[in-house]
Amino acid sequence: MFTLVTGTGYTGRRVLSRLPVDSAVGLSRSKIDADRPVEPLDLDAVTALPVQLPPSYSVIYTVPPKGPPPDRRLRSFLAMLAPSPERFVYISTTGVYGDCGGKTVTEATPVNPSGERAERRVAAETLLSDWTSDNDCQLIILRAPGIYGPGRLGIERIQAGLPMLSEDDANPGNRIHVDDLASCCIAALSAHVPTGIYNVGDNDHRSPTAFTSEVARQLGLPAPPQISLEDARVEFSPQRLSFMTESRRVDTSKMRKVLGVTPRYVNPEDGIKASLP
Repeated sequence: MFTLVTGTGYTGRRVLSRLPVDSAVGLSRSKIDADRPVEPLDLDAVTALPVQLPPSYSVIYTVPPKGPPPDRRLRSFLAMLAPSPERFVYISTTGVYGDCGGKTVTEATPVNPSGERAERRVAAETLLSDWTSDNDCQLIILRAPGIYGPGRLGIERIQAGLPMLSEDDANPGNRIHVDDLASCCIAALSAHVPTGIYNVGDNDHRSPTAFTSEVARQLGLPAPPQISLEDARVEFSPQRLSFMTESRRVDTSKMRKVLGVTPRYVNPEDGIKASLP
């Protein structure tokens, strides 16, 4: 089936590279080097798609929301889809669960966003749920945690000696290697995969501090200095502090049992090693 990959940034580019050349097109605001067709699309400005949609197709959407809800970019994109796709795969975030005090969350856990970014994602999920229901379109939402991989290991922060939250104060981590997230996207296109929400991740819940220390170790660099939560409230930006202090363990059993994806990188050691220059 023809697939429209909307947003060919860090994750979308990898998804596009795995799809057949003759049955996939990427839509990107920025020009990229790719061995698959990529057409220009600025969702903040255009009112028509640069491609002709076939009668049967699927969409993978990786574009982050912009501005306050509702998501103007997503609404603009949906208005251009005629005919409607058979299946819509949307990459959301596990941030929609908010701070759960370190408890385990599943897809049945109610959303409780604690910041504007997560609130925008909840609103986008709701918009998509309503639109796909009205347009007889199958919806799969992949709730992803922190995405890492080549070029996304925080090496510059380590080299700059920027501090991390002390391990004693650090919370459980949730993350996924970008190539494993791409595998989830490809799997979600299958008509045999039930619609619904899937938490995705490697199920390794070591803290962000432990992850960053492992990056430093593999690079042969000194581990970042660690500071207390009290000092972090002064030194960290509000966004980073929120990321570091929200606490939850994201259960990804459904990803493995229903979506049918077992991550290639189930621990930071292997994922980091595969991501280093």
